[in-house]
Amino acid sequence: MTQHPGPDHPDDDAARVADLGGVQPQPAEVEYAGNRPRPFTAEAPQVPPRRSLLPILVDLRSYTRRRLRTDVLAGVAIAALAVPQAMAYAQTAGLPVAAGLYGLLIPLVAYAALGSSQVLMTGPTATAALLVSPALLTVSADPAAYPALGAMLALLVGIVFLAARLLRLGWISDYFSTAVLLGFLTGLGLTLIFGQLGVFTGVTVDGDTPLQEFLSFIANVIGGTDPATLTIGIVTLVALLVGGRYLPKFPMLLLVTVASIVVSQVLDLGGHGVVLVGEIPAGLPSLAWPGVSMRDVLILIPSAIGIALVAFADAVLTARSVAGPGDRPVDANQELIALAGVNVAAGLSQSFPLGASGSRSAVNVRLGGHSQVVSLVQAAGAALVLLFLTGALALLPKATLAAVIIYAAIGLIDISGWKGLARGSRGELLIAAVVVVGMLTIGLLPSLVLAVLMSIIDVVRRSAQPRDAVLGWSVQDRRFVDVERRPHARVVPGIVVYRLDDRLFFANSRYFLTRAREAIAAAPYAVDAFVFDAESVTNLDASAAATLIALIEELRGKGVRFVLARSRSAFDDEASRFGLDDALRPENRFPTVRAAVSAISGADIEAPE
Repeated sequence: MTQHPGPDHPDDDAARVADLGGVQPQPAEVEYAGNRPRPFTAEAPQVPPRRSLLPILVDLRSYTRRRLRTDVLAGVAIAALAVPQAMAYAQTAGLPVAAGLYGLLIPLVAYAALGSSQVLMTGPTATAALLVSPALLTVSADPAAYPALGAMLALLVGIVFLAARLLRLGWISDYFSTAVLLGFLTGLGLTLIFGQLGVFTGVTVDGDTPLQEFLSFIANVIGGTDPATLTIGIVTLVALLVGGRYLPKFPMLLLVTVASIVVSQVLDLGGHGVVLVGEIPAGLPSLAWPGVSMRDVLILIPSAIGIALVAFADAVLTARSVAGPGDRPVDANQELIALAGVNVAAGLSQSFPLGASGSRSAVNVRLGGHSQVVSLVQAAGAALVLLFLTGALALLPKATLAAVIIYAAIGLIDISGWKGLARGSRGELLIAAVVVVGMLTIGLLPSLVLAVLMSIIDVVRRSAQPRDAVLGWSVQDRRFVDVERRPHARVVPGIVVYRLDDRLFFANSRYFLTRAREAIAAAPYAVDAFVFDAESVTNLDASAAATLIALIEELRGKGVRFVLARSRSAFDDEASRFGLDDALRPENRFPTVRAAVSAISGADIEAPE
């Protein structure tokens, strides 16, 4: 019989005590005396209501002047990073760059007040921007309609987040597959790069998908490149790569932005064919409901759901990854409220769907920012830019913004993550690859749906055919181990010891029955007893109970005794509810596999042969 490899579990109390370094465990009432935790109940909230509504108030109660200084410096530095990024991501979304700048105002204040993370930075992101453009194209091909449609899309995303919070769907964040996310980030990076090649080089690029855009770029690159545009793009990208590698704390993005504006003005780049950002409306945005028809709203709803799902995954995972040991835990349900506030504010202030920025959050941590005061300072900086610096920003070459996007996209491609998947799981590697190929060919949302379906199928497959093992006694380890992984292990003549490393339920009950029969048939001796090591079987359903009864009766008919070892209390309770007490009598139940084998064989398992 070929067994699925599974973990080797100690099968007796002595081994468990050894794993604890020889320390004898104490009764629970002794260990917890005077320090008993509160029981988990549905009625008992895990956090006080005021903390869950406005988490920033908790931080401000203990705020110090020293922390204010650090947060202000971090906020100024991140504002210098966020302004060109916001303009670049608005360009990616097919919107005026002003829409990106508007996303750094009221939306940041909304997250500062409502967000559970102390260090997460929100605003325009590559992820959300990339999803906006195809969503707008489903409604209209007229770029003049995009600002209103983008704002309405943001409002719809906010409404989706609110609905998810009312339904308490924060738990969904615990089920995002690593493979799907790795493929998504890689596909996102390649999509951003392919989408900016034309702006970066001055080459005319056409195509409805990233792959088509890339092929169009290859076909037109010879003879179609604008030397001045390409020079600006390359110099900017090289400066960002060098700065990120060797001067991580230096505001290189601010430097290249200012330098590009100065060079543009001095050399009159616009007059020499270089495409510039152009006029940006000065002043702060007005608050208004987007003027969009109900028909267009209905068309945008599916895209809003997809954007909300992706933005939520990105925000929660980023918030948890940048949280420090002493930070307040990230509350997924509170994040739903915060992201709803961010996007509603974006929609009312003429921006577009927003999310969490991993790069700006990482910079915030590196600079010592430790509260959402950083976001408030960042919003103030963006307001000053809109009030006084729009004239200068109009001179910024779009090739500089393309370089900013390409630089951010390169950071999304995790080569080490791909190597880890290749070493660990071919199934997950395939899922990640499907996401990448799908994003480059059929689009982001369809490929994500396909990848999630593949992940579900993979879970079902793993559940239907879980790991299992035939066990033998290891004199070296003094415990029962998988004979396939430990060839030196001794099997006991007349006894088959079999372990299933998963729950036993309708999807794998037939598989369990087949594997048990195979284990007995493959034994090199006549079998008198079948010992089922049930320690890993955490629960049982009606189908599994019926299968167990059928196996016990089948073995009894062949003169083989069925013995249960190491079953958990949850298993025993469910077995009793399904009427297995008569089939699993006390004389056929043992606390350890060693005790079961010794009782059946009538000899100490450690006795020499």
